[in-house]
Amino acid sequence: MNPAHGSGMERSALASRLAVVQGTYWVASGIWPIVHLTSFEAVTGPKQAGWLVKTVGALIAAVGTTLAVAGARRRVTGEIALLGAASAAALGGAGGWYAARGRIRRIYLADAALEALTVAGWGMALRRARADARPAASAGGWSAARVIPVERREAVPEP
Repeated sequence: MNPAHGSGMERSALASRLAVVQGTYWVASGIWPIVHLTSFEAVTGPKQAGWLVKTVGALIAAVGTTLAVAGARRRVTGEIALLGAASAAALGGAGGWYAARGRIRRIYLADAALEALTVAGWGMALRRARADARPAASAGGWSAARVIPVERREAVPEP
């Protein structure tokens, strides 16, 4: 089920900006270990499998590219919003969980906080888009004064 079906997400300026910001951050974060693993490990801690770090980085960059392009083109569909929110929740949740337990460096707690803000941002974008998509009471198909469907208004004689 499309979480933004009928929500107006495609017209949401907030969703487009959020997709560009998250996408840009994810592209930079994803390519960093590919371009310079040594500096990445200096900040995030040593890794046992460089190939795995680079593979995850490539996947993060791929998701980021998708988000950034969709946002720049103002084509943020419900599926794109779901990709942004769900992937931020997954990455932030894993980083926060393991950093809080001392398995990985505490720097991942900062990223987890950013990812949590991103998830909240997607929730806000969805709520705003749905609110913007709701028709006004007078234009929504019902007569506000008499609570009669607009289609039937002509058939009801005026007093």
